[in-house]
Amino acid sequence: MRDTRESRLLLVLLVAIAFALITVDIRGGQESPVDGARQAAAAVFGPVENGVASAVDPIGNAIGAVRDSGERHNRIAALEQENAALKAKLGSDDRNRNRLRELDAMLKTAGAGQYGIKGAQVVAIGAAQGFSWTVTIDVGARDGIRRDMTVLNGSGLVGRVTTVGPSTSTVLLANDPDFTVGTRMEKSDELGFATGQGDRPLLVQLLNGKARVRTGDRLVTFGSAGSKPFVPGVPVGEVVRVDPLGGGLTRNIYVRPYVGFTKLDIVGVVVQAPRTDPRDMVLPPKPKPAPTVTVTVTPPSPPDGQQAGRNQNPQQGVKPEDQDQQPDAANQQQDQGETP
Repeated sequence: MRDTRESRLLLVLLVAIAFALITVDIRGGQESPVDGARQAAAAVFGPVENGVASAVDPIGNAIGAVRDSGERHNRIAALEQENAALKAKLGSDDRNRNRLRELDAMLKTAGAGQYGIKGAQVVAIGAAQGFSWTVTIDVGARDGIRRDMTVLNGSGLVGRVTTVGPSTSTVLLANDPDFTVGTRMEKSDELGFATGQGDRPLLVQLLNGKARVRTGDRLVTFGSAGSKPFVPGVPVGEVVRVDPLGGGLTRNIYVRPYVGFTKLDIVGVVVQAPRTDPRDMVLPPKPKPAPTVTVTVTPPSPPDGQQAGRNQNPQQGVKPEDQDQQPDAANQQQDQGETP
């Protein structure tokens, strides 16, 4: 429709009629004369509105789903954090239980040897001093730690303190090649010196080259003057190999240490030596060997029928020298029967 004078007049007329109908509808209330027209319009345009609403609802649902998915994502993230915290707590509980076991074993060792110890935890491996087998513990001079003190755990000898700081100390481990400790054999009291060999067994050289040593024999520390750097009676290890006796003055023994140097955690520094040498009291009791049971298999006896048949066998119980005479006796009986 072109913008003409007649069209503008028609538009003004329609607007005036619309305002008039609105005024009449408002004033008429529930008895409005246009109520019938409204119902007719609702009947005509209602299905169209429902169709439009149906077309728009999926979009609204999608918008709501996006909003809800964000909430669900936040909830999943919160649950994942709760699970991670729970797993960390469970792992921490396992670690604490392991530490309690190590601490309990160390206290039993210290009690058996009457060692006064200061508990510590390994906080680092290696040291600035350049030792190849060392650990750092979280106690130092403020805790009464001094250089050349023995370090042990629930299994046995760990090493000795070499460097002391205000709150930390460096421990040279017993398997370091620069580590040497005097040893004493269990029961036989044979003396020697144990030297570390890294991840290999300790090398022990006995002073008595003719000493009788067997696999499974155990060693403890002999002790030092003034109990520094080593207190006596600390378990060292168990013999795993003995070199054949040669022409030297000493004899080489290879000893598996009781301590696992690659998994150290809780250790104790001996700050007070025992009043008397505990000798072999700190060594754990040897397990009793399992009893040997000898089983003798007896062949089953034959049934009665077979036994009776064996008794009826004319050859049963006949000596070898009698078997040659038996046919002659039978022939004599046969000749006697044929004689008229």
